[in-house]
Amino acid sequence: MMLDLGPFSDEKFDPKKWINSACQTRHSQESLDNHLVDLEMKLQMVSEEISASLEEQSASALLRVPRATRDVVRLRDDAISLRGSVSGILQKLKKAEGSSAESIAALAKVDTVKQRMEAAYETLQDAAGLTQLSLTVEDVFASGDLPRAAETLANMRHCLSAVGEVAEFANIRKQLEVLEDRLDAMVQPRLTDALSNRKIDIARDLRGILIRIGRFKSLELHYTKVHLKYIKQLWEEFESRQRSSKIANEKNEVERIASNNEFQSSAPSVMFSSWLPSFYDELLLYLEQEWKWCMVAFPDDYRTLVPKLLVETMASVGGSFVSRINLATGDVVPETKALSKGILDILSGDMPKGIKLQTKHLEALIDLHNMTGTFARNIQHLFSESDLQVLLDTLKAVYFPYDTFKQRYGQMERAILSSEIAGVDLRGAVTRGIGAQGIELSETVRRMEESIPQVIVLLEAAVERCISFTGGSEADELILALDDIMLQYISTLQELLKSLRAVCGVDHDGVGSKKEVGFDKKEGVSNARKADISSEEEWSIVQGALQILTVADCLTSRSSVFEASLRATLARLSTSLSLSVFGPSLDQKQSQSANVDGHGELSVGGRAALDVAAVRLIDVPEKARKLFNLLDQSKDPRFHALPLASQRVAAFADAVNELVYDVLISKVRQRLSDVSRLPIWSSVEEQSAFHLPTFSAYPQTYVTSVGEYLLTLPQQLEPLAEGISTSDNNDEAQFFATEWMFKVAEGASALYMEQLRGIQYITDHGAQQLSVDIEYLSNVLSALSVPIPPALATFHTCLSTPRDQLKDLLKSDSGNQLDLPTANLVCKIRRVSLD
Repeated sequence: MMLDLGPFSDEKFDPKKWINSACQTRHSQESLDNHLVDLEMKLQMVSEEISASLEEQSASALLRVPRATRDVVRLRDDAISLRGSVSGILQKLKKAEGSSAESIAALAKVDTVKQRMEAAYETLQDAAGLTQLSLTVEDVFASGDLPRAAETLANMRHCLSAVGEVAEFANIRKQLEVLEDRLDAMVQPRLTDALSNRKIDIARDLRGILIRIGRFKSLELHYTKVHLKYIKQLWEEFESRQRSSKIANEKNEVERIASNNEFQSSAPSVMFSSWLPSFYDELLLYLEQEWKWCMVAFPDDYRTLVPKLLVETMASVGGSFVSRINLATGDVVPETKALSKGILDILSGDMPKGIKLQTKHLEALIDLHNMTGTFARNIQHLFSESDLQVLLDTLKAVYFPYDTFKQRYGQMERAILSSEIAGVDLRGAVTRGIGAQGIELSETVRRMEESIPQVIVLLEAAVERCISFTGGSEADELILALDDIMLQYISTLQELLKSLRAVCGVDHDGVGSKKEVGFDKKEGVSNARKADISSEEEWSIVQGALQILTVADCLTSRSSVFEASLRATLARLSTSLSLSVFGPSLDQKQSQSANVDGHGELSVGGRAALDVAAVRLIDVPEKARKLFNLLDQSKDPRFHALPLASQRVAAFADAVNELVYDVLISKVRQRLSDVSRLPIWSSVEEQSAFHLPTFSAYPQTYVTSVGEYLLTLPQQLEPLAEGISTSDNNDEAQFFATEWMFKVAEGASALYMEQLRGIQYITDHGAQQLSVDIEYLSNVLSALSVPIPPALATFHTCLSTPRDQLKDLLKSDSGNQLDLPTANLVCKIRRVSLD
C-alpha cells in the first residue's frame, strides 16, 4: 500500500477523516487491526525519512551562509568603488564644459566677423559693379541688344538692393527707373507686332525681357490693349447695325411718301436680345483662340492673361452694356419702346403717368441674363485651369452689367406684383339696389374665390423669377415684397368684405359673433331694408354668405401651402448657397464669421463658389450675413416666411366668420327684435259670461318663425360643408355643419334671453303664453341636439308655475336647480315678492 502525503500539507487537514479514508481502502479479507498496524508502521518509516532529510539539508545550509555573506560584502565594496569613479568622471566633464563654452563663444564671434567681412566684400563688389554698370549701360542700350539691356538693368537692380539706401547711389536708382521705362518703351512696338502677327518666339523673348526687369504688369496691360481693340469693334457693331437700319427705314419712308405707296416694307430693326448671343459666340471663339495661342507663347502666364483680357473688356463696355440691357427690356412693350425707355427709367419715375413695370420687362431681363449665364458657363469651362480667384474675378466681371438691376430687384418685383394684383377683377356686379343683393353677392364671392389661385400663381411665378435671375441672392428682398403684396391683396379682400356686409344688410357696427348686447339700437336701417326683401332672396343672401366661408378656407389653405413651398425653397437655397460661399468642408457658422466678417477674404471650397448667387454675395458681406440669417431661421418649423401676411390671413378668416354669423343670425335678430315689447305680456284674459271650454296656448309666430329657420339651417349648411371638406372625409363635413348650427342656435338663445330680460311686467296670461313660446324653442334646440341654456330653462320653469306657487318653488329643493338671478328676475317681472 502506497501512502499519499499530499493531504498532510493541507492547512485544513483532518486526521480522523484521513484515517477513515485509509481504512476504506483496505482489502475486504484483511482484518482492520492488521491494516491499522501496517498503516502505522508505514507512517513511522516515512516520518523518519523526512526527519533525516531535514537534518541533512539544514547542515548543508549552515555551511553555505558564510560564503554568501562574503559575496554580499564584496558586491557592496564594488558598488562604492563604481560610485566614486562615476563622480570623478562627472567633475571632469563639468570642467571640460566650462572651458569649451568659452572657446565656442569666441569661435562664434570670429565666424560672425567673417560673415560680415564677406558681406562687406560682396557689397563692395556690387558697388563697384553698379558703378561699372551705370557707366556702360548706355552703350548696351545703344547696341540695341534688348536681352542684354534687360540683364544689365536686372544686375543694377540687384546691386542696388545689396548696397541699400546709400546716398551716393541715389542718382543711379533714379537712372535705373528711367532706363527700365525706356526699355519698356522699346519693347512695346515689337511686342505689339509679335502679338498682332502671332509671332510666338519673339513674343516669348519679349515677355522674358519684361519679366527680367519686373514689368509683368506691363505685359498684361499691353496684351490687353492689343486685343481689346478688336473686341470693342465687335461690341460697337450693334450700334453700326442700328444706324444702318435707321437710315434704311428713313430712306424707305421718303420713297414711300414720294411714291404714295402705303405698303412699302421697312428694314427690320436690330434687337439687342437677338444680337447678344452672336456677340457672345464671337467673343468666346476669340478667347478660345487666344487661350490656345497663349498656352504656347506664354505657358506660365496664359491662365491669368486671357481672363484679364475678358475682365478689362467687360470693364470698358460695362456702362454701355447696362444702357443696352435697359433699352432692350423696354423694347418688349410697345409703350416703353416708343419712348426708348426701360426698367431703370420706370423705376426712377421718369415716365409718363400710366406706364408701369410689367412682367414682360422683367422676363426680357431674365432672358438676357440667361444668355449671359450660358456665356459664363462656357467661360468657366474654358478657364478651368485658372486659379479659383481668377475665375471668380472673371465671372464677377461677366455678370457686372446686371448688378444694377439686382440691387433693385425687390423694387422691381414689388412694382410688377402690385400692378398684377391691382389688375385682378374682384368686383362682382355693381350695386343695383334692392332686389339684386343675392346676385351681386354670389358673383362677388365667386370672383373672390377665383382670384385666390390666380394670386398664388403670380406669387409662385415671382419666386421662380427670383431663382432664375438672381440664383437666390435676393431671396430676402423677395420675401419682403411677397409679404407686402399679400398684405395689399388681403386688404382688398377685407374692403370687399366690408361692402358685402352692406349688401347682406349687416353693416351695423358693434354687433358680432361675440357680442349680442345693444343690438336693438341699430335695427332701424337694417330692418327697413330687410322688410323689402323677399323670403327667396333672403335665403339667397344666406347661401351667398355661406359661400364666403369657401373663400376664407381657400385663402387659408392656399396661402399655407404656398408658405410651406416657400420655406422649402429657402431650405434648398440654404444648402446650395452654403456650399457655394463657404465650401463643403467647412462648418457654415465658422465660415460665416471667418469670411463674411473678413472684408472680402475668400474661403471657397470648390467650383460651386462660381454660382451666380455666390459671385454676387462674395463682395457684399453685410447682405450675405442678412440672407444667411434668414435662411437659418427658415429651418425652424415655427418660422413664417410671410409673417405679416399670415396674421392678416387669420384676421380675414375671423372677419369672414363674423360676417357669416351676422348673416345667419340676422333673421333671428329681426324676428326677436320687439319681443320684449309685445302687448300680450301685459294682457289679461277676458272674462266671458258663458261657460266656455279652455284651450292650451299655441306658440306665437315670432318663435315659430325662428324655430323653422333653425330647423332649415342644416339643409343649407350640408352642401357647403361637402364643398369645403374633402370628398372622402364625411366626418369633417358633419363637424363643420354641426359647429355652425351650434353657433347660430346658441346665438338665437342668447338673443331671446336678452329680450326676455327686457320685459318689464307680465301677467299670468302672458306668462302662460311665454312659457309655451319658450317650450317650443327648447324643443327645437333639443331636436338640433343643442343644450338648453340654464337661464332659458329657468325662465320656462318660473313662467309655467302658477304665480302663487312661485315663491314656494324657489324655497323647495327644485329651486336649487334653477338659475337664481334669472328666477329673481322672473319674480320681479311677475310682481312676486320674496320677502
